[in-house]
Amino acid sequence: MAEFQFDLTVIGSGPGGYVAAVRAAQLGFKVAIVEKYQTLGGTCLNVGCIPSKALLDSSHHFHDAQHKFKAHGIQVSGLKVDLPTMVSRKQEVVNATTEGVKFLMNKNKVTVHHGHGSFKDRHTIQITSTDGKVSEITTDKVIIATGSKPATIPGVSIDKSRIISSTEALKIDKVPKRMVVIGAGVIGLELGSVFARLGTEVDVVEYTDRALNGMDGSLGKEIVKVLKKDLGFNFYFSHKVVSAQNNGKSVVVKALDPTGKEVEFNGDYCLVATGRKPYTDSLGLEKIGVSVDERGRVSVDGHLMTNVDGVYAIGDVIKGAMLAHKASEEGVFVAEVLAGQHPHINYKAIPGVVYTWPEVAGVGYTEEELKADGVPYKKGDFQFRASGRARASMDTDGFVKILAHKETDEILGMHIIGPRAADMIMEGVMGLEYRASAEDLAIFSHAHPTFSESIKEAAMDATGARAIHK
Repeated sequence: MAEFQFDLTVIGSGPGGYVAAVRAAQLGFKVAIVEKYQTLGGTCLNVGCIPSKALLDSSHHFHDAQHKFKAHGIQVSGLKVDLPTMVSRKQEVVNATTEGVKFLMNKNKVTVHHGHGSFKDRHTIQITSTDGKVSEITTDKVIIATGSKPATIPGVSIDKSRIISSTEALKIDKVPKRMVVIGAGVIGLELGSVFARLGTEVDVVEYTDRALNGMDGSLGKEIVKVLKKDLGFNFYFSHKVVSAQNNGKSVVVKALDPTGKEVEFNGDYCLVATGRKPYTDSLGLEKIGVSVDERGRVSVDGHLMTNVDGVYAIGDVIKGAMLAHKASEEGVFVAEVLAGQHPHINYKAIPGVVYTWPEVAGVGYTEEELKADGVPYKKGDFQFRASGRARASMDTDGFVKILAHKETDEILGMHIIGPRAADMIMEGVMGLEYRASAEDLAIFSHAHPTFSESIKEAAMDATGARAIHK
């Protein structure tokens, strides 16, 4: 039997890769992780989830100080934005978080290699450092966890100057007067919110007829209404962007409106938020025969193994939602499969969250999916404006919606737009995993006054006109 330096090598140190490495090390494997960049954590920790939430929180504080503090009896004068300090604080959060991952690698005795990892052959990983130096390690098993990168559309090229992706948007140190956002998805609405709160006029140009495609339609409608009302967003749906031109200090975006007429949008920046694509280039997959589909995604089986024995793939490089927590679950899943355990992932119980304010979160089936599949269902809802806790905090926009099977009362989906929806959605996750009924949630005691009482009320409503405060 061949001798290898490592039992398992993980290529990529994002939330999928580093979690897989830690879990495998906990299970007794000798593990290496290969990371292209000098800091660990991948897109999520460095230029994605963590830094965007830091800026979202900072901008939220500013917006509240402008628009809510007076009602709370807090008088503020001379309020102004110091964007460089916001950006600096964001970087401090990123640095602390990536250092935390480095600590975990040391604690669990995971060997870290910095450089671009690629397959030389099935059991040999070639690592090319930034100075061009090449080294090799040998390994029994491999997990591909290289994540994704920003995608664009025909006619639009990201120049990282005026036509930017989320990565560059996180570094802007002067508040733009106007920003054109291509795409009404998660990234577009979150980063659009950051700048709109600071005073930027935001135009969102979206190809489809709705925001937040893939989530329950009622959530998209509500967030559009709130962002227009609270932050002055301008939405242009059913518009096909055909070009974006950098004019030096400004950008012109041209699009076709629903009638086919060409219209123009002008801004200091154009944020391209049209999704992400798997990073599978230059990994040497062709050298060992790993199959990828037409979108560059790695094909895997039920154990997340590729068509090449012993080579696995997780996270954004395979099919499914591009979510950090999905990648983490898959990383743990593969490590436990390799250890001979029998882990499980219920993809319908993985929540999706948008960190606007109000937050948006959903898990399970959408109402559109249930209708398309012909599943008999009933629904219950509860508006936050009827919540005492929401009134106390001046966060009355939004609602909780629960979908349950019409005959069995089993929870099929939960969809929330409202304060702390990102945290509250876990009741829906638990309900789906344990196949709870709407009545189960309805009879659980929820502390008063809390935002989560709205879940109880929606569950009571789903069981049949039992909501107390509706």
